Amino acid sequence: MAETNEVQLSKVFKALADPNRIQIIRILMESEKEMTCGEVSSYLKLSLSTVSYHFKILRHAGLTNMRKAGHEKYLSINQDMIDKLHLDPVIKTGTTL
Repeated sequence: MAETNEVQLSKVFKALADPNRIQIIRILMESEKEMTCGEVSSYLKLSLSTVSYHFKILRHAGLTNMRKAGHEKYLSINQDMIDKLHLDPVIKTGTTL
């Protein structure tokens, strides 16, 4: 069964309700490449388990893509979703609403 727009939108809002997840999205957008949990962890000075948890929330909201290679997980921006929600200018510039 497909999710309704409301359910998907509520997941996005939940994901973006945490400042660390917004920072992760910004880091991924600025890097323009896939990043590992360890790479993001070093930027944010957070534990690997905390960043991994944030990765999961962002992925379930559809804001990121995940690729697994061996034991490593690589996260990248789901640009289609970012474009659909017009989040690019807000996230990149840190503009307040």
